[in-house]
Amino acid sequence: MAMPHFTVHQPKTLEQALDLLSRHRSGVKLLAGGTDLLMKMRQAGLKAEHLVSLNRVEGLRTISYRDEDGLVIGGAARLADVGRHPGVAQHYPALAHACSVMATPQIRNMGTVAGNLVNAAPSADTAAPLLAYGASLVAVERGGRRQIKLQDFFRGPGLSVLEPLEIVEAIRVPAPPARCGSAYERLSARSQVDIAAVGVAGLLNLDLEGRVLRCRLALGAVAPTPVRCLEAEQMLEGQAPDEALLMRAGASCVRSCQPIDDVRASAAFRRAMVQVLAQRVLKRCLALAQGGAS
Repeated sequence: MAMPHFTVHQPKTLEQALDLLSRHRSGVKLLAGGTDLLMKMRQAGLKAEHLVSLNRVEGLRTISYRDEDGLVIGGAARLADVGRHPGVAQHYPALAHACSVMATPQIRNMGTVAGNLVNAAPSADTAAPLLAYGASLVAVERGGRRQIKLQDFFRGPGLSVLEPLEIVEAIRVPAPPARCGSAYERLSARSQVDIAAVGVAGLLNLDLEGRVLRCRLALGAVAPTPVRCLEAEQMLEGQAPDEALLMRAGASCVRSCQPIDDVRASAAFRRAMVQVLAQRVLKRCLALAQGGAS
């Protein structure tokens, strides 16, 4: 299918970008990496007369980490840049791993973390780690800005609470506490090249006596949206973790998923792999937390 004709706008400020969205409304789309948008326009018949590029908007490609503020990822920050950032690698290894193994080098060098989330694909690789870390999105429109917890962001496949005239200005992730470990595991038919068939992210925070102070487990590609495993989290919190408890908690994650059969995997395979990956992630998180690494 031939690419439809469109006009590209290159605003240099967020205010200019918001003005362009307001001016063109139903005929406009935001362009950051374009790795999904342009394919949808070419192959799926998505129509847009105007594309508003965020690539020259000042500050949107910034990635910063401070102990007091945590991680801030600009709305146009590239996946590869996030994965390589020293603050991400040191303090958010699950996110760094997700950004380094998903898709292909070409996609990672162009695609953005914000775009990965805004597409609201159930299989979005960055969604599960960011859910585990308690991330929020900062959305801005002409009338102001709001902060949306990622756990409240997804509404269904391709659906989110983001309004048509809002732009994701940044993704904010709290600084991880001491004695914390986190990890992400994914499975796909052709390693990184394919969309994930199953993804599991986890975080364990231990108290001074080695009990689980906080646990977060999140799944991707096995439900209509990325989901938290609340039952498994509650099973672990307040407990002294041993291998048997980790195995039971990992097995309970299966009850949080609603997988389907599709070209990437069967529902039965996905359920089985949720348990395997969740148990693997929990063991890795515990080892990191006990070793003092994040």
